[in-house]
Amino acid sequence: MMKNTYKLTEGSILLAIFAVLLLITLYVPGLGLVVNFFLSLPFLLFGAKHDWKSTAVFTLAAVLLSMILGSFLAMPLAFAYGTTGAVMGYMVREGKSKLAVFIAGSVVFLVNIVAQYAVSVVLFKINFIEELLGIFRSSVDQSIKMLEQLGQAPDEKLIKQFEQMVDMMETLMPSMFVMASFMVVFILQLVSFPFLKRFGVNVPKWRPFRELTLPKSILWYYLFTMIAAILIQPEKGTYWFWVISNLSFILQMLMVLQGLSLVFYFTHAKGYPKAVPIVVTVLIFLLPFVLYIVRILGIIDLGFDLRRRLGEKK
Repeated sequence: MMKNTYKLTEGSILLAIFAVLLLITLYVPGLGLVVNFFLSLPFLLFGAKHDWKSTAVFTLAAVLLSMILGSFLAMPLAFAYGTTGAVMGYMVREGKSKLAVFIAGSVVFLVNIVAQYAVSVVLFKINFIEELLGIFRSSVDQSIKMLEQLGQAPDEKLIKQFEQMVDMMETLMPSMFVMASFMVVFILQLVSFPFLKRFGVNVPKWRPFRELTLPKSILWYYLFTMIAAILIQPEKGTYWFWVISNLSFILQMLMVLQGLSLVFYFTHAKGYPKAVPIVVTVLIFLLPFVLYIVRILGIIDLGFDLRRRLGEKK
């Protein structure tokens, strides 16, 4: 009886905290963008302490509360962060690794994004991706017109690059959804887990990034995708072009991640300053050839177990 009373009291307090966070997110510009990343904290905390049935009831109550506080449009926000936080909390309660918690939360958040996008297109006839791309295209056209009015001829190569970039953004939108989901959940973990520690929850720890090793099967998927792209050579705009482009993009990013982990491992083994791998990470975003080198290192590391060979030499 006392246990149920404590659970009900804790749930009420966390619902009140969620309500405050939701109101700030919805109605306070600027600050709401930051507070937005704390929305999953009440669900994570409740899920880490209680069974999944109670967590499901708590999540449902929060979604209904969001409808009262922020109208019907607030429900998708509450549902996305609520289910993500609840699943992550359940994984913490079950004693799963931090990587498993991260992957589970990312998958749930991704499913939410895709489902809400599909609902907005099918039911409300609102395709925010097409609208964003349309705005980007119109801004490019306006810039070109302004240059022409000023008597300056726009560079044809630059215009073509902009058009190709917009087309590629449209093609790689599924990959963008995946990357956005993983980035958001990474931030959620970053801001939420210190609070969980404060409340006595046994929080799993990350292994050092230098110890990160992807499954070798990822390399085979990468090679098969590259071979398929060469053999099929799909035309732009077709289904296979869309599939191969997104698979290639995601797998290439994984190879870069593996290569970057190797750089951290090598610099640690050699005793180099910690600033060295950080500089390499920054250069990946600034210099394309550094990105290619790191990706090749990731492929070699997965294919030939370069890390083990470096360890044997040491």
